[in-house]
Amino acid sequence: MTDKHFMEMAIREAQVAFDSEEVPVGSVIVSPDGKVIARAHNLTIHANRPTAHAEILAINIASDTIGNYRLSGCTLYVSKEPCIMCAGAIVLARIPVVVFGVADPLRGGAVSVFNILNHPQLNHRPEVIPGIMEISCRTMLQDFFRKKRNATK
Repeated sequence: MTDKHFMEMAIREAQVAFDSEEVPVGSVIVSPDGKVIARAHNLTIHANRPTAHAEILAINIASDTIGNYRLSGCTLYVSKEPCIMCAGAIVLARIPVVVFGVADPLRGGAVSVFNILNHPQLNHRPEVIPGIMEISCRTMLQDFFRKKRNATK
């Protein structure tokens, strides 16, 4: 399986969020043997929780699935660059590889605004692979926010 294959899964999760009027971000976590152990999408509005981001939810599901809070050897795929909260959770979960679709130039916690995932004072610094299926990820976010703006006119 390729990064594109798993990012397509994350995008499908983002579409579920879009369809339920959540910011369309989806995440998938893959075990070292290539099995999907978690899928999630943003649920901040429906769960009424500021922490219900796709990455956090997927990390919780994956931790429950393997019975360990450390997700060593796993890869996290997410359609949008993790925010600072999610980047912190990624570090704490010891996820070694993070693949994301589109950068977040306003709130990015991986590379765009903050470089939490590779901060030299942290004990864990995952490999970051940006830009996988970037156009599809960007288009979905743009469509979502365009729809929101038009609804308020």
